[in-house]
Amino acid sequence: MILLRHGQSEFNLHFTETRKDPGIEDPKLTPLGHEQAEAAAEALAAEGVRRILASPYTRALQTAAPLARRMGLPVHVQPLVRERYAFACDVGTHRDQLAEAWPEHDFAHLEAVWWPGEEEPGDSVLDRARLFRREMRERPDWAHTVVVCHWGFILAMTGQSVMNGQWLRVDPTEEGPAEINWHHR
Repeated sequence: MILLRHGQSEFNLHFTETRKDPGIEDPKLTPLGHEQAEAAAEALAAEGVRRILASPYTRALQTAAPLARRMGLPVHVQPLVRERYAFACDVGTHRDQLAEAWPEHDFAHLEAVWWPGEEEPGDSVLDRARLFRREMRERPDWAHTVVVCHWGFILAMTGQSVMNGQWLRVDPTEEGPAEINWHHR
């Protein structure tokens, strides 16, 4: 499967410059983030994508949209691949508001309030990554799936840090990292 980190968000823009939480909840993509999403869609269009999963955060849904349009595929919203809850940007948007904004997406597996209310321990993210890895290894289409997710989730799945709009290939039949250094880049 391919893990695609969302394009640059308003949070990423400010945090990269200041290293301080700007207090933006569920931020949208910046113009650069939209360009990164379009570039990823163009590059991934030749990869035989048959399924798109995305985190419920707006930045991930916006990143998934160009690929979904290009491939004519629905986006299945998967809360397991959300970001580690550690900053204001990790406060999500209520399911009903998301479903209204994105009626073409599948929110069937999403609770109304799907994000935790307090900082998420790193071990919890590793546990989510392990569960997701197990679920994906059971799917016959995992090799043709793009998962639009986040820095922290990709780190928990692979032990690697990727920039906005970048992706990694992951084989869910292989084991992921046992522990993670959560130093944010």
